Amino acid sequence: MKIYTKTGDTGTTALFGGTRVPKDHIRIESYGTIDELNSHIGLIRDQELTPDDKKVLLEIQDRLFTIGAILATPPEKEVLKNGSLRLQKLGINSQDIQLLETQIDTMEAALPQMTHFILPGGHTTVSYCHIARCVCRRAERLAVHLDHLEPVAPIVIQYLNRLSDYLFVLARKLSTDWNTEEVKWIPRK
Repeated sequence: MKIYTKTGDTGTTALFGGTRVPKDHIRIESYGTIDELNSHIGLIRDQELTPDDKKVLLEIQDRLFTIGAILATPPEKEVLKNGSLRLQKLGINSQDIQLLETQIDTMEAALPQMTHFILPGGHTTVSYCHIARCVCRRAERLAVHLDHLEPVAPIVIQYLNRLSDYLFVLARKLSTDWNTEEVKWIPRK
């Protein structure tokens, strides 16, 4: 398989199923941002983390590939030739969201109560988590925008919403693990 095909040289690209769209189409923006998010999570996973944290991040990366595939599939191509839904074949489900919620709950149980907004930073890996959280929020906004134009599986938006929460709590956990001070945002009076 060649890495370059030249088929995109005129500013279009193919979705799953072969439909060609402009490279700035909202669907391309949506799954392109998922790809960007996945790369940021890979960067976090490459840091000095516990094996358990790395395992969860690897699972998240796998789920993001699934979400990218879902977003790369126009609604008219979601049904396979045998009549089954492509989304069901890809396998994102409520257990994926439950994993994030369980991780969030476990991490939060060991963290001090949050009383203020927190300024991102304090440690490089913590900052990577906050950058990934922001990219995740953008991916969520783009998926919502796409959903206004063409239906997006609700579980995709739910997963991205929960994932941004997970990344925020992971940043807090890492700050605690490494005794890094969380800088509270206190508005000027």
